[in-house]
Amino acid sequence: MQIAVVGSGYVGLVASACFAELGNEVICVDNDSSKLAALQRGEVPIHERFLPELIARHRGQRLFFSGSLERAVRASQVIFIAVGTPSRNNGECDLSFVEGVSREIGRAMNGRKIVVEKSTVPVCTSDWIRKIMLLNGAPRSSFDVASNPEFLREGSAVTDFLYPDRIVIGADSDTCAGVLRKLYEPLICRTYARQKDAVPAPDDATTIPQLIVTSAKSAELIKHASNAFLAMKISFINAIANICEAVGANIEEVCEGIGSDRRIGKRFLAPGIGYGGSCFPKDLKAFRSVAGEAGYDFRLLDEVIRINDEQCQRFLRKVRSALWTLKGKRIAVLGLAFKGGTDDIRESPAVELVRALVRELAEVVAYDPAATERAREVLADDAVTFGDNPYDVASDADALLILTDWEEFAALDLERLRNELKYPIVIDGRNLYSPELMSELGYMYFSVGRPDAMPKERDVTRLKKAG
Repeated sequence: MQIAVVGSGYVGLVASACFAELGNEVICVDNDSSKLAALQRGEVPIHERFLPELIARHRGQRLFFSGSLERAVRASQVIFIAVGTPSRNNGECDLSFVEGVSREIGRAMNGRKIVVEKSTVPVCTSDWIRKIMLLNGAPRSSFDVASNPEFLREGSAVTDFLYPDRIVIGADSDTCAGVLRKLYEPLICRTYARQKDAVPAPDDATTIPQLIVTSAKSAELIKHASNAFLAMKISFINAIANICEAVGANIEEVCEGIGSDRRIGKRFLAPGIGYGGSCFPKDLKAFRSVAGEAGYDFRLLDEVIRINDEQCQRFLRKVRSALWTLKGKRIAVLGLAFKGGTDDIRESPAVELVRALVRELAEVVAYDPAATERAREVLADDAVTFGDNPYDVASDADALLILTDWEEFAALDLERLRNELKYPIVIDGRNLYSPELMSELGYMYFSVGRPDAMPKERDVTRLKKAG
């Protein structure tokens, strides 16, 4: 099919590359001229596995980048809206970009089109898109508006797109639903997966994704409700971890017992320093606002947000407890992205913790495999320096903090790391290591929801000498 994708952010760029991978001709539209020029040169602005390979494979053949929305609309059968929907101060979604794009699409119509919401938007946005297009000259019979929410995780967005658990199509006509189903047919029937040069399937990929066809309003609600539920699981397990710390239980054992129940499942039962990123914080506030406008006081979401906000402060208290005072201490930080596998630092609890450490006059030296350059920009006014590798930042540090769950951090040479540190103190906000192992290796090890680990007896003399 001929497809236009409006917006080249995380969702738009991944969708554009993947739709091209499925054999469609795709025009990705953006109004940022410098970003467009970089994409046209083959430069990929985000850290996302397999995305550079797909763009290199299809750029200039099935994937094109343009600054003209009008030309893209006229050349396409299906137009996906994947522009930003940032939060306003009151938590509501700012839909001005969606409105602006809808207005331009309405003015550029030259035949029958399907306009699809790909951005995360409040329920009833599809109605507003339809109204805006009608007000700007689009004939009522010349277009359909549909909702096709994305369920992409940063760091695995390409494989999430190509090997989905489910595909949700919110369409108010059978014809519209049929066109979108045909678009996704290579994924629904798994013909794509059998291609010789297909992106490899992840280990946990489902055999056949479920196709769910709903009304547009139901699809809009599915996206917000999904993110709210996942955020709730994270806040819930963090609350349980806090109870574990208070009574001396082990959160890993509790998670095994809870997650073994098929009604609950093990995914997202990972305690830590809280969720972040561009989706959960924004979407929970927006969903709470939508519920309020509908006349429902969704107080459960208030508590999910409160627990998450408190989790960073609890971890900071853990750091203070391990080091007594922070002023003048050299603290090594591993991880700045909100999660492993991405360079996204939006709403990152790691960045917030670094800022808190700086406010307490600690000397922070940080490393992240992908997010360092983005972090330099947002931490430019803070007293933070950056290292080239984990051992570099650990050198002569009073303590090491693990704040992002990068696989690289779970595979460190712990003997070398201990020799680099001034004191063998590790405060792990992602529970990457076994307390028993860290104790055997001579560390003072603090994690989330598990008992603290102290060095074995033979290491006490060495610690005293170091002090």
